[in-house]
Amino acid sequence: MTTSGTYAFNPGLGEIVLYAYMNLGIRPTSLLQEHMDTARMATNMMLSRWANQGVNLWAVDLITTPLVEGQSTYAVEGNTVMILDAYTTTDQGIDRVIMPISRTEYASYPNKTQQGFPTSFWYDRLIAPTITLWPVPDGTSATTLKYYRVRQIQDSNLRNNENVEIPYLWLEAFADGLTYRLARIWNPQLAVPLKGQADESYMIASNQNVENVGMFISPMISSYFR
Repeated sequence: MTTSGTYAFNPGLGEIVLYAYMNLGIRPTSLLQEHMDTARMATNMMLSRWANQGVNLWAVDLITTPLVEGQSTYAVEGNTVMILDAYTTTDQGIDRVIMPISRTEYASYPNKTQQGFPTSFWYDRLIAPTITLWPVPDGTSATTLKYYRVRQIQDSNLRNNENVEIPYLWLEAFADGLTYRLARIWNPQLAVPLKGQADESYMIASNQNVENVGMFISPMISSYFR
């Protein structure tokens, strides 16, 4: 059996757009500038939707923030979608997990300036988001805050046939989702059946987009607060 021996299949956005339009019966020679402008907008709108639908593991990174004695609130990058896990680190290199709390819980604390070893954090999801620790760092017990966050997927652009920031396993879901979104505009009669295909492809990809570890149920952990 002869195989390619390569693992380089990673079509650019321009190639995927052409493929999506061909699925709608629109040949590349028929495409106009407005077709491409619509595709760029549809692509980035879809990636925004994906950020709302779940944790995109390929867009998770670790942020390290130095703690300042007496300072409770720290800026979070604006491209942060959600914070997953957070912990503090001491000068001795000891890590201690801190737990998320809601705005209501934080408001209920009578002494918000109390200093000590932080045990909880409140992620305020503003346009310019922040993270607030309690108790407030005292400068000796914890010196660094580290947290895993889901960041926004990078913008998709058609120039130079740029790649979309998605892994190989999500290519079909992306192509099918884009085909459906373009059908709503350029071939509405195909939109309903294409939505079913797009939803199926997304479900298959998202079911694979998990960490294959044992599940533990803890009464101290609740759903994300709104």
